[in-house]
Amino acid sequence: MELLQVAAGVLLLLALVAMVVVWALWKRSRGAAARLIANAEKEAKRIVAQGEIEGQRIQKDVEILARERLLAARTEFERETRDLRVELSGLASRLGEQEKELEDRAAELTERDQAVVALEAEIQERNGRLSEHEQELERAISEQRSRLEQIAGLTVEQAKAELLHSMENEARIDAAHVVKRIEDETVEKSKEKARRVISMAIQRIASEHVVESTVSVVDLPSDEMKGRIIGREGRNIRAFEQATGVDLIVDDTPGAVILSCFEPVRREIARQALANLIQDGRIHPGRIEELVVKVQGEMEEKLLSDGEAAALEVGIPDLHPELLKLLGRLQFRSSYGQNALKHSMEVCWLSHHMAAELGSNAQVAKRAGLLHDIGKAVDREMDGTHLELGRELLRKHGESSDVIHAMECHHGDYDPQSVEAVLVTAADALSAARPGARREILENYIKRLEKLESMATDFKGVEKAYAIQAGRELRIVVESGSISDEDAIWLARDLAKKVEAELTYPGQIKVTVIRETRAVEYAR
Repeated sequence: MELLQVAAGVLLLLALVAMVVVWALWKRSRGAAARLIANAEKEAKRIVAQGEIEGQRIQKDVEILARERLLAARTEFERETRDLRVELSGLASRLGEQEKELEDRAAELTERDQAVVALEAEIQERNGRLSEHEQELERAISEQRSRLEQIAGLTVEQAKAELLHSMENEARIDAAHVVKRIEDETVEKSKEKARRVISMAIQRIASEHVVESTVSVVDLPSDEMKGRIIGREGRNIRAFEQATGVDLIVDDTPGAVILSCFEPVRREIARQALANLIQDGRIHPGRIEELVVKVQGEMEEKLLSDGEAAALEVGIPDLHPELLKLLGRLQFRSSYGQNALKHSMEVCWLSHHMAAELGSNAQVAKRAGLLHDIGKAVDREMDGTHLELGRELLRKHGESSDVIHAMECHHGDYDPQSVEAVLVTAADALSAARPGARREILENYIKRLEKLESMATDFKGVEKAYAIQAGRELRIVVESGSISDEDAIWLARDLAKKVEAELTYPGQIKVTVIRETRAVEYAR
């Protein structure tokens, strides 16, 4: 019982202590809450005051920005207004000028209208006078007709017939003049087309300037080699010349010997054989004969391969092997310094291009152009001109008659019967006459020109003679009093025959005779 009372007393005491603690805590928290509320109210008042200050500052900034924008807008408006005023002022001035021009034009049109009115009046007056003149002319014509009938004793029908006959003769004369004019225009147009075709053909080929000579120089490693080439008592030179048919010249030229021969193939065989001997070092008659035979065999193969290469380059792969060998030989042949194979290929291309441009048989022209000088490959070994030899070779190896005819006409010995023959002749002349194609010694060139001019001046009635176009044309001025038109024709023919008989020249020479008659009178 006592324990229960003690426990109750303890619990009561604890409850009192707890109530005191709770009351103390409540009292303390109420003071802290009051302080927090007071602090919050102070912070709120400070924030409100700061917000009012910031609002006033922002309001002032907005007002300043609005004023600046208003000022900028006003400035831009004033500038645009000023530009518009300037533009309107310019438009006003231009309108004023246009108004003035319109007024001037109106005044001018008024004057023209007045002039037109005056002109119409004058025309009407002239028409009236013309009508009167026509009536007078009709009366005069009728009177004249009656008088003519009385004088001539012809009726109107007879006079009409006579007039028709006269008009018919005049019409025939006029028609003849028209025909002649058309013929002249046709000739001129054909010349122009020919020039265009030739120029296009020349532009499509690229030519080299090749110059050949009749000697070959073989370089030696040292001058001691000359003694070995000569041999004991000159036996090596004799054996070499006998085997090759070429003259071997050993002179004072340092480090070289010279091979001289007008047959280019033999000269090339000798050059290669001598070069092989020098490289081999064994130089004696037996070795010389052995190497010469070997080089001759190699040369035959080289001629065939070079001929095949040339034929393939121009697009004619179906030639006979013998013709291919002869083509290969042409590379060692030259005319006035121009390589014969290069010349044949140029003629081939020129003939092909011109024939294709004119719509002719381009294959025949190309084939004849390549083979036109094939006879020159054997003309030094066989009798006959290169035209005759070439014709026989082409017939022997199965070429067509068209190709043979075009080939044999290229020097004018035969009259061309086909367009291809004319084109091959023209292509041959073009290739030979192009700048740098052929050359001759200057002294011989000058002598040939002087000879041409002197041959012309020897004829009676020749006043002046000029060799022009590098000697390819001879232009002669004759005295009109002693040479008539018919005599001028015969003079050109006789002089051409004389040049053919007495001169040697490449290509052809044109002879032109000029006869001029001048009538001069003075009006005083």
